[in-house]
Amino acid sequence: MITNALRSLWAEPRATDVPERLWRDWVLVGVLMMTALLEGVFRDDVAWRPFATIVAVGLAPVLLWRRTQPLACVVVGFGTAMALGLATLAGGPRSVGLTSMIYILVLVYALVRWGSGREIVIGLTVVLVAAVIGTVADYTGPSDVIGGFGIIAAAAAGGAAVRYRAESWRRALDQIRSQERVGLARELHDMVAHHVSAIAVQAQAGRAMAGQRPEAGLEALAVIEGEASRTLAEMRAMVRVLRDGAPAEYTPQPGVGDLVSLARREPVPVVYVEVPDDLDELPIQVDAAVYRLAQEALTNALRHARNASRVEIRVVEGGGRLRLRVTDDGQIDPARSASHGFGLLGMTERVQLLGGTLRAGPVPEGGWTVDAELPTEVSR
Repeated sequence: MITNALRSLWAEPRATDVPERLWRDWVLVGVLMMTALLEGVFRDDVAWRPFATIVAVGLAPVLLWRRTQPLACVVVGFGTAMALGLATLAGGPRSVGLTSMIYILVLVYALVRWGSGREIVIGLTVVLVAAVIGTVADYTGPSDVIGGFGIIAAAAAGGAAVRYRAESWRRALDQIRSQERVGLARELHDMVAHHVSAIAVQAQAGRAMAGQRPEAGLEALAVIEGEASRTLAEMRAMVRVLRDGAPAEYTPQPGVGDLVSLARREPVPVVYVEVPDDLDELPIQVDAAVYRLAQEALTNALRHARNASRVEIRVVEGGGRLRLRVTDDGQIDPARSASHGFGLLGMTERVQLLGGTLRAGPVPEGGWTVDAELPTEVSR
């Protein structure tokens, strides 16, 4: 079991989505350099003062590369600490270095948070060797030894915990995206299969009445029937994989025209629906997506909007775009404002797949709004 765990760690890739260098990094490095400089100037018991001060100040900028090059930063930082420990063992003064150099523990956190498995193993080995040399060179008692190694372990554990949480969140997002793609595939299949089934029925009826028609028409109808039946068979096989063996339904999916079914006068909140009467024929993907988005937004409003009296669902078409706006007049739930949740992530993924945009959040006059725009023509 231990061997398998080590092999798994060794093969672990680097963390994804490494952030770029932020302005806070420069501020952090500036503060640490100033702190080290002040300590080197005003502290009374600094051994090798000029050298120790230069090392502490010059080592701080290494933190700027801690995310992109975590192993190299650990080697530089703890290699320097190792060299100071060896200098003490070689006959130099004790406690060479400044207290402010404790900032190199940030490199341990960054190594575990952002490094690959190989980098983590190699880097922690360097850290352990440097810690042992430093402990031997400046031994002050078992309590300090336990405390020092405990701090290093805490820094590594913190990086591991944050990394695990970030990877769990990323996998959850990937699952949401996968579910939305499967949902779109199911809806497309059901819609197209409904129309193709109608074609097959018409073709079979044409064959039944072909006795009074030319022979060419009969052959054409036979070709239509064969193509339609073959298409249905292929789509059934495809959707069987998507549905994990569940039976397919050939009823048309609800669309914009079905939004009126969401309206209600009671109980509170009242749901008001406004859909244009002269809406042009929409692509089946967009038609179904608008209904699903409105349904999800309405569900969220009924669940999270406090003391809401009214929910409005409006659809407007113009300029080659279809806009869906769902608003409520309720009080904002702090939990709703703090986190978008997986429902909204799924809605955003669906809209982006169709080339649209989605915005959601509180409005100045009170309440919550979900605003989606979709193209009325989807590229094939």
